[in-house]
Amino acid sequence: MLRSMTAFARREQPSAWGAIIWELRSVNHRYLETTLRLPEALRGLETAARERIGAALSRGKVEGTLKLQAAGAAAAAITLNFPLVERLLDVAAELEHQMGPGTGLRLIDVLRWPGVVNEPEPDLDEISAIILGALDAALAELIATREREGQRTAELLLQRCEAMRVQVMRARARRPEVLARWRDKLLGRLTDLPVEADPGRLEQELVLIAQRLDVDEELDRLDTHLDEIQTVFQRPEPVGRRLDFLMQELNREANTLSAKSADAETTRAAVELKVLIEQMREQIQNIE
Repeated sequence: MLRSMTAFARREQPSAWGAIIWELRSVNHRYLETTLRLPEALRGLETAARERIGAALSRGKVEGTLKLQAAGAAAAAITLNFPLVERLLDVAAELEHQMGPGTGLRLIDVLRWPGVVNEPEPDLDEISAIILGALDAALAELIATREREGQRTAELLLQRCEAMRVQVMRARARRPEVLARWRDKLLGRLTDLPVEADPGRLEQELVLIAQRLDVDEELDRLDTHLDEIQTVFQRPEPVGRRLDFLMQELNREANTLSAKSADAETTRAAVELKVLIEQMREQIQNIE
């Protein structure tokens, strides 16, 4: 199943310490890159959180934010360091006397000063299981969102695969007419010559022209790669890199088809193939 690398998930879990909130955001990236923002008191859980994210995801740039909103007894236990507050106000008053009125500390400045607000630190052993459980739930939501978006992308990719098959069929249908036209063109030139052409030599030239214009192998490989893409969609593991490789192979065959083309319709088919491949490549860049 295809998974997108773009998703968002939010999980809120109540606890004795208050609400535990995980927010996960992910965007496309060549590898798995994880950035975590945790409260200072909960930094000890960073390694365990990274391991869980690494086990659940294989690609994408993931940003995880953990918030702990104190409530109940924990919120009631918040106190102020009044000696520090008094010292800050004294310093602010001295500066205001030197610099003029209106330059003192605001209330919010005081509260933000390190050490002013004393918050009870949660027991890491007690709360870690709840935090990691909430992370697991957020990851499950993130993966579900990735899969829904991946399914929509798969539908668009399959539509383009079918459009490519139409172009391959169109180019294949032109083959007999292209060869017949070149044969007639060669025979017409030979009739204008003042000497009689050697039939054996004529057949050799026709064979060489047919070999030079032969695109059956390229068309067959295009069909094979399109079949493989549909097979890859059914795989349970991440397939973004495999699909990216198949896009390179499709583009290679389309370029060869365009180079060998001796017919305007075949050239148009090759150009349309390359347009469709580029559209698919852009979408696949976001597949895990």
